[in-house]
Amino acid sequence: MELAHYSDYAVRLVNTEEPARNKDSLTSVDAVRALFGASVQMARRVTDTDVTRFRNVRGRLRTVFEAADGGDHALAVDLLNSLLMEFPVSPQISGHDSPSPDGSPHWHIHLADHPSNASAGYAAIASMGLAFHLTEHGADRLGLCQAAPCRNAYLDTSTNRSRRYCSDRCATRANVAAYRARKRREAEGSAQSGRSADTAQDSRALSER
Repeated sequence: MELAHYSDYAVRLVNTEEPARNKDSLTSVDAVRALFGASVQMARRVTDTDVTRFRNVRGRLRTVFEAADGGDHALAVDLLNSLLMEFPVSPQISGHDSPSPDGSPHWHIHLADHPSNASAGYAAIASMGLAFHLTEHGADRLGLCQAAPCRNAYLDTSTNRSRRYCSDRCATRANVAAYRARKRREAEGSAQSGRSADTAQDSRALSER
């Protein structure tokens, strides 16, 4: 498993909250466990105390995305470094994938899970994954959705660094809103031009009398 894959942990956690809509889905042990996906062993260790801890880590990860999205890449790195220092990881060589042609395992680096609690383990993996993504692709690849009021986090993997939305749904919604706004401006401009033409015609008529 590529280490950058772990950056999805950060995105999943950050997007459990929608501040602009006042929505928060991280309200129970089951909601926290769902974040782990296939990592059932890690999920089993979640307790009621972890709900508050996860929310705290979520807020700190969001500030990383906010700094990167706002162009303050140095701040984003500083914030991420503080998480890495507080939640260190233990890399481990693993070979549980399908064997190579010569019969030997396909060795790769895996992030071992043996921290003091579930929230610390998740924070360590999410922070390290985000760090690998940032150093491999750049801090400008960490973004927040531009389709108001959505401010979900996303990782830009486009070839031309053009991503602005967290999903196709938000992109479509933003495009429709922009189209409607453009049509309103055109209609207002046409109406204004019509009124100006009428005013000019009235002025000519008066001057000819």
